[in-house]
Amino acid sequence: MLSHVRWPALAALLACHGGCNATTGGGGHASPPPGVTLERLTVTSKSFPSNGQIPVDYTCDGADKSPQLTWSAPPAGTKAFAVIVDDPDAPGGDFIHWVAFNIKGDTSSLPEAVDVTTLGGVAGTNGFNRPGYAGPCPPKMELHNYAFHVFALDASVAAQPGASADDLESAMSGHVLGEGILVGNFSH
Repeated sequence: MLSHVRWPALAALLACHGGCNATTGGGGHASPPPGVTLERLTVTSKSFPSNGQIPVDYTCDGADKSPQLTWSAPPAGTKAFAVIVDDPDAPGGDFIHWVAFNIKGDTSSLPEAVDVTTLGGVAGTNGFNRPGYAGPCPPKMELHNYAFHVFALDASVAAQPGASADDLESAMSGHVLGEGILVGNFSH
């Protein structure tokens, strides 16, 4: 899944101070079009600070609603966005909490508790085998990090509704113009 390319980026993010964002930069995941350099998006949230604790409302212990997300101006040519939220600390390896794609290219934020289909987007399937967002729910007494990846794409992708993160990353390959990551953490 995503963990083989996410750990270096996650480690770099955790070493940053407030508001730091980074891109993952290659190695088997969705890539930019030939000849295009992957640009950085800055991803923030009104719901929690960068590298901060994710409030209970956005987890399985609360309302389990998606947090608000905002990202910086995308690269020229952006036609769509995709969001993947993963937990690289999960016991069985990388665990996916949200897959959303084909969000309109003029979008710069998602409100909390969003159903991306109301914005013209498509919901993929998370690691709980459900469409939409499923909040952090680590084993008791474990602190896990959650990476909110936002991808700027040069086209809508041909993934089907209910696509997995792996399916989406395959469909995005050759279409990623920019990426940003916001990391938060949670423990019961």
